[in-house]
Amino acid sequence: MSCGLVVWQLFAARSFPLHKRVSDAAVKAFTPGISILKPLKGCDDTTADSLESWFRQNYQGPTQILFGVADSADPVCFIVRELQQKYPAIQAELVVCEVRGLANAKVAKLVQLEKLARHDFILISDADVRVPADFLANFVAPLRDKEVGLVNCFYRLANPVNFAMRCEAVSVNADFWSQVLQSKNLGPLDFALGAAIMLRRESLAQIGGFGALANCLADDYQLGNRIFNNGHRIELCPVVVECWDPPMSWTDVWKHQVRWARTIRVCQPVPYFFSILSNATLWPVLWLACSVGTTKSCGLPLTAMIFLLTRIALAQKLQHYFTPGRQLVSDAWLVPLKDLFQTVVWLTAFSGNTVEWRGRKMQLLRDGTLVELGQSA
Repeated sequence: MSCGLVVWQLFAARSFPLHKRVSDAAVKAFTPGISILKPLKGCDDTTADSLESWFRQNYQGPTQILFGVADSADPVCFIVRELQQKYPAIQAELVVCEVRGLANAKVAKLVQLEKLARHDFILISDADVRVPADFLANFVAPLRDKEVGLVNCFYRLANPVNFAMRCEAVSVNADFWSQVLQSKNLGPLDFALGAAIMLRRESLAQIGGFGALANCLADDYQLGNRIFNNGHRIELCPVVVECWDPPMSWTDVWKHQVRWARTIRVCQPVPYFFSILSNATLWPVLWLACSVGTTKSCGLPLTAMIFLLTRIALAQKLQHYFTPGRQLVSDAWLVPLKDLFQTVVWLTAFSGNTVEWRGRKMQLLRDGTLVELGQSA
């Protein structure tokens, strides 16, 4: 079953028009005004290039970029001010936001930036997201259809600079996006991916604005889910963006994966529980281990190896398809290591409801909301 599921991943991936661009005529025919909301906190060596990519868009419609920070002394403010001077023709504004009293500091910034947005199409994106120059033109295109309420896209880990990040890159660049497409094969998307999201102002207002998500950990999931439940369709743009993360240790990767796993477990408990069936390294290894010493074990090593090699080959194929070069394809031997690591993460997801997020320890409640430890639930 696990082998069949990873084969399905490949077919689901190949059936999606990944990297496809809209025609020039379509680009010119639909150019509404877009307000881009970017909540920021801190910076690293990649932040300036990531933020600058939003200033360099080949988009003919009017755009506005709103950067939200909690502290005017945040070093990222210096980068934003430099970009404002470098691109004076771009309507860009740095906004100091009040974030106290809300568990989700990112959403707290979005609540205030929403009030300053001038256009009817609103795009939100994380600070570490880097986009190609034609991104806006392609990203807004699905919203020509009035039934589409939200557009999002896939993202790849663009700088796996160490061993831990190369292992996580297998999760992001091979499995995550293809598993989303598996879900899409079963029915319409009812959630959103958080790297970049665009929606109509009226659709956002119908669900109560960003304020309705103020205490949610998975604000991107909740935003998409509420838009879907309000009768709107969610579309995936084929253009892939890049996430440039600061170097992460194994501890950082562990905390990130556990937070991600516990979030998904709360949002989709039944699918997450059964997601272990798609672990195409775990089951052959367990099958082999349980059969050692039995009279039927003579052919199992070869069978298990065939399954493992199939899993590795398909994961490498998915990474090649998703990334524009071999430099982002993790070594083949990291695929089974990632699967075994993911098994421990899966078990840990059921062992507690606390997460560490941006240096704050939070308790994740059953409804997907957050309470900072030390506060009353």
